[in-house]
Amino acid sequence: MKRLGIAMALEDDLKLFRQIPIFRLLEPDALRLLAFSAETKLLRAGDVVIRAPGSMHGGRLLTRGSVAIFDNRDQIGAPVRVLAAPALIGEIALICESEISGSMVAREPSTIFFIARTLFHRVLVEYPRSAEAIRKALAGRLSDFAGQLTPLAAK
Repeated sequence: MKRLGIAMALEDDLKLFRQIPIFRLLEPDALRLLAFSAETKLLRAGDVVIRAPGSMHGGRLLTRGSVAIFDNRDQIGAPVRVLAAPALIGEIALICESEISGSMVAREPSTIFFIARTLFHRVLVEYPRSAEAIRKALAGRLSDFAGQLTPLAAK
């Protein structure tokens, strides 16, 4: 009976992962491995998710609740942005080292899956088609971004 409960919980987790564009690019078995291996963190209102300045060592999938993003270390003033579940925090940090410039705090009881960069890399090594799909998608986004910068650079 316990095994059935774990399988059902994993299916619920997979539904959350599939709501995030980068994770939809993963093959089903790759996504299953990632979801199964991610570290679950339960947060209370006011818990610090990330404190700036610092490096991110992976991404965080907010699966329940919300977090406030502040542009300072001490979470002073109004948040710059509020993210509600489901949301991916640190997409680029899944792939390469990434610095954070603001702090994030849970606004209410929340749940986050921490996906270490080493885990994400391991999944991509095991599933090269998934790695190629993500490479193509990110290359396309980077090309679009560069295209938007071109007219600005000409001024």
